[in-house]
Amino acid sequence: MDKIIRCITSDGAVMASAIDASDIVFTAKKLHGLSRCATAALGRLLCAASIMGAMLKQKNAFVNLTIKGGGELGAVVAISDSHGNVRGYADNPDCPTEYYDNGKINVAKAVGKDGMLTVMRDYGTGEPYVGQVEILSGEIAEDITNYYATSEQIPSACALGVLINKDDGEVMLAGGLLIQLLPGADDSVIDKIEKNVAKLEPVTTMLAKGMSILDICKTALEGFEVEVLDEYPVNYACACSKQKLERYFCTLSDDDMRSLKDSNGEIEAVCHFCNKKYVFNREDIDRIIKEKNNLENPDDK
Repeated sequence: MDKIIRCITSDGAVMASAIDASDIVFTAKKLHGLSRCATAALGRLLCAASIMGAMLKQKNAFVNLTIKGGGELGAVVAISDSHGNVRGYADNPDCPTEYYDNGKINVAKAVGKDGMLTVMRDYGTGEPYVGQVEILSGEIAEDITNYYATSEQIPSACALGVLINKDDGEVMLAGGLLIQLLPGADDSVIDKIEKNVAKLEPVTTMLAKGMSILDICKTALEGFEVEVLDEYPVNYACACSKQKLERYFCTLSDDDMRSLKDSNGEIEAVCHFCNKKYVFNREDIDRIIKEKNNLENPDDK
């Protein structure tokens, strides 16, 4: 079972969040039929979104991460609720996979560097907060770090990883780590954290060694007394439903809605995030149009 944890040093100077998202990324690969490169890219972004979502205090808030750098992968999108439950997709799930000389997947080339990382936080209380930064590397973790430094002025270090079986392409492990300096962190704290980050192993290496996400946070915060803020399970969770689609159809004109019908007189909709298919037959369509018009013109019943 995937879990996320948030820790803070006892002096309140540093916060660290870690996630084991192996099942989440495995699920995403299966749902979307992702290539190895698309799996690595979307998996990393899902880990980042879950960590960032779990930081939201409002119950119905969510965060949307979109990275679009002009590469063959197209846009990669990940959305998390305030409990760290995530969903996402890549525009081109069949994106070809290329490798660096060291055997690691070249995610940066697939994502591209000519574009933006967009972070949208919706607190459900008005206009969402939107921050954008130019893509720094396309490897995603560096871009998350750059986002926090540039857009929110929070010194951070981010590590994201997806370990894929070289033989069959299956997801073996996936996880992430985010370390953030809080207001009041002095030079000695910064020096300790920089030294810790410099010697950190990749997240998937630590998971492969059997380290828990708490172990990973304690390793990142070596030399500090660590307190656990919370730890709980997270999942790949899509929020789609037939009712939500019906509400969307109610925003369309009658003609626009009828234009969506296929040769059988039905409307077929497929969710971007989980590939679930919804079919609305003639009776459904007529009912939705009638209900919509009754709401718009209550005196014309």
